[in-house]
Amino acid sequence: MFATISARIPRDRDYPARARELDIFRRILNGTFYDVLPHPFHEERKEATGEYVPLRHRRPCVRYALCRLVVEDSVALLFGEGRFPAIECEDERTREVLEELILEARLLQVMTSAALQGSIGSVAVLMRVLKGRVFFKALDTLYLAPEYDPEAPDTLVRVTEKYKVRGEVLRDQGYTIADLDLQADHWFMRTWDAADETWFLPWPVLKDGEQNKAAPAKDKQRSVRHGLGFVPMVWIRNLPSSDDTDGGCTFRAAIETSVELDYLLSAGHRAGMYFAAPTLTLKDPAVDAGGQLVIGPGDAIIVSEKGDAKLLEIDGSASNAVIEYAMKLRELALESIHGNRASSDKVSAAQSGRALEMLHQPLIQLADMLRTAYGNDGLLPLLRMVLRASSIYPMKVNGKSIGRLNEAAHITLRWPDFFHPTHQDKQQEADTLATHAAAGHISRESAVAQVSDTYDIEDIQAELARISADAAEADARAVAVKAQVKATETIPS
Repeated sequence: MFATISARIPRDRDYPARARELDIFRRILNGTFYDVLPHPFHEERKEATGEYVPLRHRRPCVRYALCRLVVEDSVALLFGEGRFPAIECEDERTREVLEELILEARLLQVMTSAALQGSIGSVAVLMRVLKGRVFFKALDTLYLAPEYDPEAPDTLVRVTEKYKVRGEVLRDQGYTIADLDLQADHWFMRTWDAADETWFLPWPVLKDGEQNKAAPAKDKQRSVRHGLGFVPMVWIRNLPSSDDTDGGCTFRAAIETSVELDYLLSAGHRAGMYFAAPTLTLKDPAVDAGGQLVIGPGDAIIVSEKGDAKLLEIDGSASNAVIEYAMKLRELALESIHGNRASSDKVSAAQSGRALEMLHQPLIQLADMLRTAYGNDGLLPLLRMVLRASSIYPMKVNGKSIGRLNEAAHITLRWPDFFHPTHQDKQQEADTLATHAAAGHISRESAVAQVSDTYDIEDIQAELARISADAAEADARAVAVKAQVKATETIPS
């Protein structure tokens, strides 16, 4: 059914094949995949001709957003509350500035949006420095084309954006478009390279077979020279794949099953409607001279001596079979894309953090792969861009100038646990760390670093200094108490 419906989505030959594939995945993610079908599910026959409408031409009336749910669950484990990675850097000033920048630039929201958009295969995150402030924006990649350095395949040399847009939309954005071209399609194009963000004046889309030999004209008014020395964009591939441009789609393996599930649930809905309002059948009814059914008092239908009247009813076991099969399809679909198959009805008591991890192990495996894509290959390169840009532009965070940052500073990410530990988990961890510290297996600094996420310790060195100060104060009080006790004992009675 998925392939049949996909074939109804028109393909624009002016775009590459990947654009159509990503467009279909995005429709499924956004719940607009069935919009190309002309008939609602309840329309079993065309009103004009009475011709039967096949299922493949009808939009399901019950839609279970299984693919969207798995994406949102995985993104919640990736960048949800308390799960955003901490910045680790030996240069304390660099670390503090980056932490403040993450909050001011709302990088958590940007990366969350990027993970949602990129679940179809890829996403790009653009960095801009405007009036000394840093901004980030997640961009869809349907109409973006990356170009990499042949001698450094992981380094972008250019990213081109090109797509069609109506003339009236361009006029609303300030372009000069003739009245006759308002309903015509135009090409919109801009590029990013190591020195410039270049915009081009829109030009009309030519008819089939015609070619525009003239190069697009540069829009000097909107073009900007950033002079950063690198493309201010990070291209993120969602999941590992053999494609150099797009990664794997998070929910690709469950699409066919999800579509079948929607139609099965819709058919079950129609069966329930029939069951609630059964069809009346008559055998040899009584009619008057005008050919109308004879209705008795109380709206009862009168039939002849050998006649009969029945209601067509559906056996309730059929509905149960539909529900059981739908649940099985759901389970198979979730299993194929590492979705959460745990049922809250089967959890009898509060679970520890470790127990929850085991319960959600498939989803955690998916989130682990996403941490590599959106953390090591996404967030870290963006932060390194900020360090490089600070040597070119005067930048400020929270209204304060930050000066030039250390470009050579080594930055890493420290990811927290997927599930917050319970009091029992904290007690067990504390006992374990105390045992290792007392035995000399780990240092106090390592022990504090281990629990820093749990107790929201931002500066480990400062925390160690406070611990030492508290210990010294406690020792001083103990010495004072001991001296007081000793003095009391020496006073003669």
